[in-house]
Amino acid sequence: MYKDIEQIEPKEIVKGYIARFIHTENMTIAFWEVEQGAVMPLHHHVHEQTSQVLEGKFELVIDGEAKLYEPGSIAIIPSNIPHSGMAITRCKLMDVFSPPREDYK
Repeated sequence: MYKDIEQIEPKEIVKGYIARFIHTENMTIAFWEVEQGAVMPLHHHVHEQTSQVLEGKFELVIDGEAKLYEPGSIAIIPSNIPHSGMAITRCKLMDVFSPPREDYK
């Protein structure tokens, strides 16, 4: 199966966080475009998550520990661990969630 990311309908999930989603049987892949200064509030979920910076600089706080992520960086966020983030610059991110995010369908 082939998907053109640009052809997927974008959704604004949080102010300044626009995503395009691909859902499979076992995961959800999110391609984010994030405005500079946009904040993802502290939250947690049952899904395991990886978060990778494709472009820009993004500060991610995982379980109270802040770290700056740049292209080539990947974060692993275990299930039910509180996390938040802020775009230091305009960013493109890719998150992978398992199991799939039903709330993003």
